[in-house]
Amino acid sequence: MSTTSKNNILKKIRLALTHSTPIPFPQSEGTSPVVQPLQQDIVVEFAEQFTNLQGKFQFCTDASELHHNLAVLVTQHEWTKVYCEDEQWKSLVQERVWTDDIVTCDASITSCELLVARTGSIILSSKNSGRITSVYAPVHICIAFTSQLVYDIKDGLVQLKQKYKGKLPSFITLATGPSRTADIEKTLVVGVHGPKEVYVFLVDDIS
Repeated sequence: MSTTSKNNILKKIRLALTHSTPIPFPQSEGTSPVVQPLQQDIVVEFAEQFTNLQGKFQFCTDASELHHNLAVLVTQHEWTKVYCEDEQWKSLVQERVWTDDIVTCDASITSCELLVARTGSIILSSKNSGRITSVYAPVHICIAFTSQLVYDIKDGLVQLKQKYKGKLPSFITLATGPSRTADIEKTLVVGVHGPKEVYVFLVDDIS
């Protein structure tokens, strides 16, 4: 680049700086926080965000209602193979439907670390039935408690650090609704890289 060309460019930059263009999106600049405060009950916030992302939400007042609602779900869908590695949930469904083969199962059941209300996300780790239980099955059922709700992802990470005292699980991920992709001709397809349906059964344990 010649000296003359360089000087012309610098002149144009100086001129532009003296007549700055208004910011097209003024709300995107400044000191106001990006994450807005919670405006409603955290359970309602999670339910709204989760269902907006095609998740299926069920609130249970206690363990008895959880047992009933889960049994109804299995019956309605006529599932005959439900995969679960967590012994505490196996008693919720009749023994005849359990399977130890995740490849051919109809649905899988897991717990989770936390639920993020602002994004409707589930935080999972290697402590929640391993790496594939929530992904491989066509339907993922997550059982959580109201005490596991946090508002933002940042709050969840803080809690995980406190829970594991700095020794975090080898695998931590966020699941936000059923898997989806629009890679092919921008057509939304659900269930390509993970479950086609995701259920959250939220049990009230702090009322």
